[in-house]
Amino acid sequence: WRARARGLVLGGHAVFQGELRAVLIRADGTRQDYGVLSRRVVTTAGVDFMRDDFNAATGGDDISTMNFHDSGTGIVAEAIGDIDLGTPAGPTTRATGTQSAPASGQYRSVGTISYTATLAITEHGLFDQAARGAGSELWDRSVFAAINVVNGDSIQFTYTLTINSGG
Repeated sequence: WRARARGLVLGGHAVFQGELRAVLIRADGTRQDYGVLSRRVVTTAGVDFMRDDFNAATGGDDISTMNFHDSGTGIVAEAIGDIDLGTPAGPTTRATGTQSAPASGQYRSVGTISYTATLAITEHGLFDQAARGAGSELWDRSVFAAINVVNGDSIQFTYTLTINSGG
């Protein structure tokens, strides 16, 4: 495995690229599209989770559970060794995404997180469980410029994983 600027290369053949987009939805219904916030980082923990799903003998991992969106206020750059958000913030239960396969080689999860406080959201993570804490696996973490929210606002996060085959 070796890191690449825009994705994860597996043995020089398959490239994994995560892309995160966001739309801020104000309490009054107005929307602000922030476009692409990030194009990385699939974590080592996420890759190991997928490996273990392939190797059913190692446990009960199921890659289809990577569908829970969380946000935070951490500002430390994302890294492949991340296992959680830097500073989780907002609701204590992660938002469940709506899963789809929009194109060949793509997985997408769209989750909307609603806020009840004033926060500067600067990070997002895609997890395998709704509950925060021990036992939860992080697939992808993104850090971005602050999206400021107040009580009643929400952010719709769209995470798209593209896996390009090759040879």
